[in-house]
Amino acid sequence: MTSLAAQPLSTLRATLTGAVFTAGDPSYDTARGVWNGQIDRMPAVIARCATPSDVVAALEFARGNHLDIAVRGGGHNFGGAAVLDDGLVVDTSGLRKITVDPAARTARCGGGVTWAELDAATQAHGLAVPGGTISHTGVGGLTLGGGFGWLTALHGLSCDNLRSAELVTADGRVLRTSAGEHPDLYWALRGGGGNFGVVTEFEFQLHEVGPLVQLGLFFWALDDGAEALRLSREIIDELPAGMSALVAALNAPPAPFVPTEHHFRPGYALILVGFADADDHAAAAAAVRDGLAPLFELVTPIPYTELQKMLDESAPWGTLAYEKAVYVDGFSDEVIDVITEFVPQKTSPMSLMPIFPLTGAFTEVDADATAFGGPRRPTLAMNIGALAMDMATLETDRAWVRRFWERLVPHAANSGGYVNFMAEYEQDRVRTAYGKAKYDRLAAIKAIYDPDNVFHHNANIRPAQD
Repeated sequence: MTSLAAQPLSTLRATLTGAVFTAGDPSYDTARGVWNGQIDRMPAVIARCATPSDVVAALEFARGNHLDIAVRGGGHNFGGAAVLDDGLVVDTSGLRKITVDPAARTARCGGGVTWAELDAATQAHGLAVPGGTISHTGVGGLTLGGGFGWLTALHGLSCDNLRSAELVTADGRVLRTSAGEHPDLYWALRGGGGNFGVVTEFEFQLHEVGPLVQLGLFFWALDDGAEALRLSREIIDELPAGMSALVAALNAPPAPFVPTEHHFRPGYALILVGFADADDHAAAAAAVRDGLAPLFELVTPIPYTELQKMLDESAPWGTLAYEKAVYVDGFSDEVIDVITEFVPQKTSPMSLMPIFPLTGAFTEVDADATAFGGPRRPTLAMNIGALAMDMATLETDRAWVRRFWERLVPHAANSGGYVNFMAEYEQDRVRTAYGKAKYDRLAAIKAIYDPDNVFHHNANIRPAQD
């Protein structure tokens, strides 16, 4: 553990509006914990910032004490990028203010806000911004890497809806960035990850959503996997505007709507969500039943805020976890063959494969409009996640994830994958994720705002060299 001079540390404690934690403090172990339970790192200092000035002071303290820096938002990154050994963690979880302007359909939120908190605030006005599918994920990390979920087909990525951001740069400047202010930085923040500073506030464009949406969940057994995936391909291709979908290989939950004999049964699910015409949703549900009778289903109206929390139990805090991901252009028969070969080989009932169809509004954004690294044509983002509650099972399924991923790569549109779905930051994968042109552009912007690569505990963009 790094030894710190008492006087500078006491000065930091006196300076910060928020809290400072070091080893021996009663709340230190809680403060250093992150979502992935296998991450067990011991920072020298955790600065829980409550204002942009706190962030400035924390970065200045780190520079003065030659401390490496990590930035924590929601703490949900699979690789544990939010915490490090012997360095300083800039913890933004004290930045929780949310302001909604329903007339302008915009919202501002602090860098430590979770999607559950932002959804609750915006849904009070019948509005929402596209977020993820796990509500305790932080707004910051998801948005900076791209951000897709239930609303992506209707309104694009989270980063597509970012109007402006306030951030603190590595040298302590507080900047507001938007299309008209530091536009290079604004472009980079929309998909370029946490490479350019500590974002203390996000401003989003909002859309009319809910309060009720239509949910349809259909589940089939492993033996019906190939047929279920081909049916899902047909249904997704024909979905009308106002609907979105998710496909998953997972174990059935022990939920009230699941017959007892199917609790924890492995299989495949298709989830259809309707945001507009209830008749369109009903017609899509009927087409699913006509195509292949599911083992069970749940078709019901649901509050949008509950839809956003529906998958939370699949990823409880403290889970031991590992993941890899690829983009593929669709459910080809060859891809389906790989999926149905590998899904039955997993060991943990928690391990799963969520597949996100990226369609509609996602494809209407020009590929160069943001730094997001994925293709902007209709695409499937395939995530393979090993989740377990003990290390032996995690290690078994970590190997399964790697084998599975290797077999999918030959069919991939981008073997780098989605930067928010990386548990390991192999440099070639980060470069591949963005492609040469975008990576070089990001590296040039990095050289302007973080030339010393202070912010490198992430899907790192290295500063361009002169």
